[in-house]
Amino acid sequence: MSLDPQQESRILGYLIEETGLQTGQVVNTVALLREGATVPFIARYRKERTGELDEVQIRTLEERLGYFTELEQRKTTVLDSISEQGKLTPELADRIEKSRQKNELEDLYLPYKPKRRTRAMIARERGLEPLADLISAQDLTEGTPEQAAAPFVDPQKEVADAAAALQGAADILAERLSEDADMRAVVRRLTWEQGMFRSQVAPDYAGKVSKFEMYYDYQEPLRDVPSHRMLAMRRGEKEEVLRLSVAAPEEELVQRLKNRLLRGESIFRPMLEDVAQDAYRRLIAPSIEVELRLEAKKRADEAGIAVFADNLRNLLLLPPAGSCRVLGVDPGLRTGSKLAAIDATGRFLEDATIYPHTGKSQLGPARQQLLRLIQAHDIEMVAIGNGTASREMDLFVRETLGDAGIKLPVVMVNEAGASVYSASDIAREEFPDLDVTVRGAISIARRLQDPLAELVKIDPKSIGVGQYQHDVNQSALKKALDDTVESCVNFVGVDLNTASWALLSYVSGIGEALAKAMVRHRESRGAFDTRADLLDIPRFGAKTFEQAAGFLRIRGGSNPLDNTAVHPENYPTVETMASDIGLSVTELAAAPDKLTGVRLERYVTDTVGLPTLRDILEELEKPGRDPRRRFETVSFRDDVREISDLKEGMVLSGTVTNVAAFGAFVDIGVHQDGLVHISHLAHRFVKDPGEVVRVGDIVKVKVLSVDATRKRIGLSIKEAQPEPESASRPARKKREKTGKASLKDASAWEKAGFRVRRK
Repeated sequence: MSLDPQQESRILGYLIEETGLQTGQVVNTVALLREGATVPFIARYRKERTGELDEVQIRTLEERLGYFTELEQRKTTVLDSISEQGKLTPELADRIEKSRQKNELEDLYLPYKPKRRTRAMIARERGLEPLADLISAQDLTEGTPEQAAAPFVDPQKEVADAAAALQGAADILAERLSEDADMRAVVRRLTWEQGMFRSQVAPDYAGKVSKFEMYYDYQEPLRDVPSHRMLAMRRGEKEEVLRLSVAAPEEELVQRLKNRLLRGESIFRPMLEDVAQDAYRRLIAPSIEVELRLEAKKRADEAGIAVFADNLRNLLLLPPAGSCRVLGVDPGLRTGSKLAAIDATGRFLEDATIYPHTGKSQLGPARQQLLRLIQAHDIEMVAIGNGTASREMDLFVRETLGDAGIKLPVVMVNEAGASVYSASDIAREEFPDLDVTVRGAISIARRLQDPLAELVKIDPKSIGVGQYQHDVNQSALKKALDDTVESCVNFVGVDLNTASWALLSYVSGIGEALAKAMVRHRESRGAFDTRADLLDIPRFGAKTFEQAAGFLRIRGGSNPLDNTAVHPENYPTVETMASDIGLSVTELAAAPDKLTGVRLERYVTDTVGLPTLRDILEELEKPGRDPRRRFETVSFRDDVREISDLKEGMVLSGTVTNVAAFGAFVDIGVHQDGLVHISHLAHRFVKDPGEVVRVGDIVKVKVLSVDATRKRIGLSIKEAQPEPESASRPARKKREKTGKASLKDASAWEKAGFRVRRK
């Protein structure tokens, strides 16, 4: 449904007011989005038009643009519906057009919305609306309600007596009050601000042990329930262990409804007071509770999805080991460990299976096979998956290399999702003749070379960095994760001549079908020499080229600018800059220091401003650079391999594997991640764990507690490092008085398996 100019203008006004951005920034960004430009393209190559908005700001605009577009389309539908009923007044039309929220619009539409047969409808069919109007006017001060209702008694219309007539009129008045948009807004606001979210155990689970025990009798303010608790309680409700409800300030709300309904003393006052209570309890409260529970769920979803997306971004942007020959190892016990050698470009070379953990008789052959593969393929690094038998394999490989006098980095690699990739269509497409376990070893090796290039082949939900990922809105989760992958891929850039179609599909403007066409073109005609060669691919038109070209890299091509993030549309600018200092573009790329002192203002045009020129200069200074962090590895203690090896007070190195609202999980090499509660992340107050740690960080932790039976490990980052000198004496005293851990979120500790002492 297309929008008219007035609606488009309203949307722009909403966005400007809501975001606080300048008019030009909003207008230009919306225009680019409407034209089909991607967020990465707009953020990187249209800085002059957007006023240098970043990706987060642009994605926010995109999301709100979608919301307000849907709102305006819904307004058209509502106005048409009410108009067709002949009930649209200028005042109502004005209120509908000015509504800014979907629930506000639906409240206005409620009295006119087609609905199933209600008690009020039946009363109207029985001719009781005039009686309802009489009662609503509240003009009668003498007589009784029964006397006023007597003329409306009609057995043929199933109105047997005055009581039945009054009840029917009351039903009409209750429905009218429940459909009052202003009163619904009041009830909604006060319930959200003052309501309590309650969780109680279902009768069948009373007295029984379950993972939801802490919520058997629990409540907290509705608007304050954190994401992880809301999602946990809703899961408990879904599994029929818990019963959830919202306790609203009913007395105050009913009084407000009475104030709305009553206009003085009349014979109908007691009846109208009952109408107000009936309207609230039977009609308003249930629907508002559903709305607010959905709103609370939506907010919990958004928070959970944001945590997942942030973790995914940090995982995808883990530093790559780079182009080196790697031996991937997928450890196993009874079924053996799979080895797969790949070359510097990720091409599969050879595989083997060894059984070093099934008895001494297999130890010698396993060592021989390992050394043979390493020597035959001139292996430079060994990547070991961190699953079952990983520590045993790590020790075996290190001892074998040490005895042979070979010095090679041996790196533990997070293998989450490798089995999903192994059985996927893309894995079968890449390696149709290989066993799934060998594909897993190849994936582990490639993850070491370039985590991003390999992880994009796996559904993000299978990577294991989410928080209640199966409980949140799945379509919203998919969009957020797809946006995150797209952002990461375009941030790093993609090698056009080595990338898989899965990686290419996330490049701005491309998609899966075109990515596969690009790979087929590369396989049939050879490597791309220039970005311009892309235009030879069917359906790769000028618009797609504009969106994608700047994010694609060609190493060793005829134009050195093709290995930078400089967009082809700006090549003439670079050529002018090179010419002005007496160099060719190739010479300039080889000697970027020649640009020192160049006055960028000289090259400003109507379409190329200083932001773009600064980006060009930065690219020329470091052509082909990788923006990700420097590659590091974690070293686990050789004497700590199982949870039984842990002792309280140990200080260990580990890798952050997941960040949640209540803390972070850390792999310390014992096949079970430990939890660093939010109160133990730093010596200062931490509101958001993401401010302190991120997935992939290498950290020092102190072991606080070990529960081997339940496989739960309590860790502390702050206690593994000295307290900063800047920490104030009063703050230290307060911590000493309240105990070592300030358990702001005791429930999260308990959920994670820790016993919390309460005062």
